Amino acid sequence: MTDKPTAAASEHLHKLAERGLKEPKLLQKEEVIALAEHVGKEHGRATGTEHEIAKKAQHNPEGVSAAEIQALCAHITGERKAR
Repeated sequence: MTDKPTAAASEHLHKLAERGLKEPKLLQKEEVIALAEHVGKEHGRATGTEHEIAKKAQHNPEGVSAAEIQALCAHITGERKAR
């Protein structure tokens, strides 16, 4: 088995990322963690900076800046465009 999200979960994550790009500080703590967990699992695709932001967000979602949340969201929305 893989850790690949289902189509519905992936769609939800992308909608969440699109919302986060527009209004990053309105995301709830659990939503920021979900975005961070997804980016953190992207070993070959996420940059070192994105991994650091994801790690920080998983441990302290309230301490992540709006720009950092937008970086995570941009990575996720960029996945769809790359396919």
